[in-house]
Amino acid sequence: MSALPAVDLGAWPHQFTPGEPGAPVLLTLHGTGGDEREITALAAHLDPRASVLSPRGRVSEAGANRWFRRLREGVFDVDDVIVRAGELAAFITAARDEYALTDAPLTAVGFSNGANIALATALLHPGVLTRVVAFSGMYPFGDRDPMGDLTGVEVLLLNGGADPMAPATSVDVLERTTSAHGASVTRNTRPGGHGIDASELESARHWLESRRKS
Repeated sequence: MSALPAVDLGAWPHQFTPGEPGAPVLLTLHGTGGDEREITALAAHLDPRASVLSPRGRVSEAGANRWFRRLREGVFDVDDVIVRAGELAAFITAARDEYALTDAPLTAVGFSNGANIALATALLHPGVLTRVVAFSGMYPFGDRDPMGDLTGVEVLLLNGGADPMAPATSVDVLERTTSAHGASVTRNTRPGGHGIDASELESARHWLESRRKS
């Protein structure tokens, strides 16, 4: 991958809440129409000790915050996905320096559009982001495969089996393709559609806890 773009943290809306000394960092990434404040509520369910880093998506769709452009529902502008993933990787790198998080393990936790940009960032920039919890995410690259070696990348996919916004066929591609590139993929499918339920929060909490102990 090419060099990361320069980012100005002061010009990128975000919030940072420090956690306990030595605690991991949760990078919380909102869905379409959300913001950097509401998505942080996930952190309390997953690891109340963690530091929380929460940026805002910088694409606007009819006034709704998003992480990248889409051509229509379920059809992403893949060129823009790739560019925005590079920007988020640069944000993570700069924020680690700014908030003295260089040595802290970091996991991206995203919902819907936030899950998709988290996945794209880890799959394109595994040197920056290696762990993702993706709620209602899908394959972010359309009919392309721009990924390289993903050894060391760990992904938890949490989806509803009847989700029209993140269809199982796309999640199948995501699981199969990322695994073929060397990523470790855990996939849990529940009944129902788009959203996050209590069982998924519990699954994510256990998944994160198991990695803290490994």
